Formats: sequence, structure tokens, C-alpha cells
Amino acid sequence: QLVQSGGGLVQAGDSLTLSCAASGQSFSTYAMGWFRQAPGKEREFVAAIRWSGSATDYSDSVKGRFTVSRDNAKNTVYLQMNSLKPEDTAVYYCASGWPPNMNSNAYDYWGQGTQVTVSS
Repeated sequence: QLVQSGGGLVQAGDSLTLSCAASGQSFSTYAMGWFRQAPGKEREFVAAIRWSGSATDYSDSVKGRFTVSRDNAKNTVYLQMNSLKPEDTAVYYCASGWPPNMNSNAYDYWGQGTQVTVSS
């Protein structure tokens, strides 16, 4: 089970951090990803991180502004979002599993989603 926290209403240029904690002592995954879905749009990839090693991946729209990180001891992944823009407004979902590629949406488990709203 993935439990998300964070999110909320911020102004353009502000920062926000999302968290996603996986429950279960035997938690195992290949990667954890972040996706978002804006109203009327399809869910899109945002960022992902391998559970071992240092590999990360970002969409072009967030590269340089968002940072994905993890704490293996806490089974938690984070998404630090800086310089937020109104177009970042969406419901953000975390995911874990064994996708063929980190930016694929073929993850096995999904969080409940959390709303991020950026006002101009």
C-alpha cells in the first residue's frame, strides 16, 4: 500500500514536497515513480527513481525544477517541487513496481493521489 502526503494550494514560484510511503516490512520494488493528471488530460509521467542505485528520470516539463529522492530505510519516496507553475496543477500519484521503463505507466501499485494547485 502506498500512502501519499503533502500537496495543497500554493502560489506560482513556491515550493512543495510530496511524500509517498510504502507499507510492509517486505517492501520490494524496482522503481518508484510520480505521475500527474490534470482535469481533462491523461495521466502523465513526472519523475521516477530506481530503488537501488542512483538512476532517475524526469519529464522535460519538470526537469531542473523537480527532484525525486528516496529513503530506503523508511520505504519512502519524495518529490521536491520548486518554481511551481500554474500548469503544474494536477492530482499527483506515486507508483511502485516493475515497469519496463521508469517512465512507463506500467507500475503495479498506486497511491491514492494528492491535489496540487498552483495559483498565478
